[in-house]
Amino acid sequence: MIEDVSLHVSGDSGASLRIPAWRIDAGRPGPRVHLQAGVHADEIAGMLVLHELLPRLRRAAERGLLSGSVTLVPQANPFGLGQFRQGRILGRHHEASARNFNRGFPAAVSARGVPDSLTHWQRQLVALAASADIVLDLHTDDEALPYLYLHQGFWPAGRDLVAALGAELAIIWEGDGDGAFEEAVIAPWQAEQRFAGRLAATVELRGQGDVSDALARQDADGLYAFLCARGVIAEAPPIAEWQGLAVPMGCMETLFAPVSGVLVFERELGAWLQAGERFARIIARPGEADSEVILRAPQAGLMLSRYRDRLIPQGAIAAKFTGSAPSSTWTGGALDP
Repeated sequence: MIEDVSLHVSGDSGASLRIPAWRIDAGRPGPRVHLQAGVHADEIAGMLVLHELLPRLRRAAERGLLSGSVTLVPQANPFGLGQFRQGRILGRHHEASARNFNRGFPAAVSARGVPDSLTHWQRQLVALAASADIVLDLHTDDEALPYLYLHQGFWPAGRDLVAALGAELAIIWEGDGDGAFEEAVIAPWQAEQRFAGRLAATVELRGQGDVSDALARQDADGLYAFLCARGVIAEAPPIAEWQGLAVPMGCMETLFAPVSGVLVFERELGAWLQAGERFARIIARPGEADSEVILRAPQAGLMLSRYRDRLIPQGAIAAKFTGSAPSSTWTGGALDP
């Protein structure tokens, strides 16, 4: 059975906004799954993945292969979807308040007081996912390899998800952050220390430009195989043995642009660099040779992601790397900036 469980929230103007959502319920016991995309509304890849996955799940239910239930929210953020400026969507931050859409989620959906429109939206999303055993929040980076964030309570049990998606890296976090959706969902689980049979993850599906039918089918295949492995679907597609890296959040290196200018990468995504090895340069004032600033890897590691545009402002994240020792710039938190 497929049920429309769409949410309705009040927009900044007071007009009602609909968040399309569907729940496929087998009507028999099994894991409860919540899949969503587009909390950052300019991160499109996950929307296409869930568009591809929904009819597959419906067919599995019709064939009697589904146990439990799966809820899908392909476009979770109606605020960000309305923020077009000069032909480009600005979907990472709420324009009216400058808040990052994936920060400040309330851990309790029953908090007192009348919430503002954005907080009401956050509470609605958390409430929709609250009864699930498996919660996946699909995102993308600027330009990146596929990778995931997982709380340490789900590791190494979460290796099946990382392997099914063919991700290069699992970033393992602990402690408190700044209220990402994943944090709000697992807060009750952490309080009870009940992680068995559960999983929550923030999934980074490569970069913002990696939107295609081929990639969406590949990622939908991976999610389907993972759901099979977790007993949601009574099939058994193979999952290759995972050969990637698991790195504590504190050992990740985030490189910020020291100046503004033309950004030229000299190494590709997935490259392994030694400490001090150059990977890019910024030409602050084209035409002046002495204005070039060299960017180097702080420690040995894999280039995981990099800035998408080739004119970078000072202070923007130029690249992210894995590391084997704590980063000198890490200040805590569940997710990076």
